[in-house]
Amino acid sequence: MNKIYDDLKKCCDYVRSRTDFVPQAALVLGSGLGDFAQKVETVCSIDYGEIEGFPVSTVAGHRGRFIFGYIKGVPVVVMQGRVHFYEGYSMAEVVMPIRLMSMLGAKVLMLTNASGGINLDFNVGDLMLISGQISSLVPSPLIGPNIEQLGTRFPDMSEIYDIELRNIIKKKADSMGLRLREGVYIQCSGPNYESPEEITAYSKMGADAVGMSTACEAIAARHMGMRVCGISCISNKAAGISKTKLTHSEIKEAADRIADVFQMLVSDSLADIAASL
Repeated sequence: MNKIYDDLKKCCDYVRSRTDFVPQAALVLGSGLGDFAQKVETVCSIDYGEIEGFPVSTVAGHRGRFIFGYIKGVPVVVMQGRVHFYEGYSMAEVVMPIRLMSMLGAKVLMLTNASGGINLDFNVGDLMLISGQISSLVPSPLIGPNIEQLGTRFPDMSEIYDIELRNIIKKKADSMGLRLREGVYIQCSGPNYESPEEITAYSKMGADAVGMSTACEAIAARHMGMRVCGISCISNKAAGISKTKLTHSEIKEAADRIADVFQMLVSDSLADIAASL
């Protein structure tokens, strides 16, 4: 048996020893959305540190626990805080939470993050629906022996972000009177912010926003057959575009300012997505 799969099974067995809750959807809370967990009608919560062999969030503002419960009547599992490649974890460890949520029953994955705006038309506080991604700057989470129990060796990535789910989110944004941007997200390894020269290169590659997460998670989810959607909060203008130096605290503050609208879009979209399944 594959060790990664064996470890996943052990994690799954532990969670099942705590709760028999079966989620319909999985939600990853990025920077600025941590307080969204308070909107969940909680059935059970499990800290990552309670699960033997499971990666633990080390970034300030990332609580590091699973919350099982309901959002507007939809059974969900919520990641309150993710783990990142730059924290020193292997890519297999970074996507372990995504794989676990799928094994627990989630068929849909909604990814959220705070990102730097590369598109010159984007402003701080904008929300961007992710239409596509560039992940070539970080290792694929599928490198190594394929785990046949999870998916095929060479999974298709023609439509990582489900067009039907994207249309549901756009319709919800319209009903809220919210101007929702749409664009391509590029993942870098971090933890350093990108140089102005790198941002120029990424722009020429077609990227509209940049961050240090999400793309690898989407790949792992698609490998397992999950339907994926994602929303980025543009929390700063990327290096070279911004006239000030970038700091984590300022980016988190910007994400916090748009949190209420971000949370409403996420919760209402999840309800509409669940109704369409």
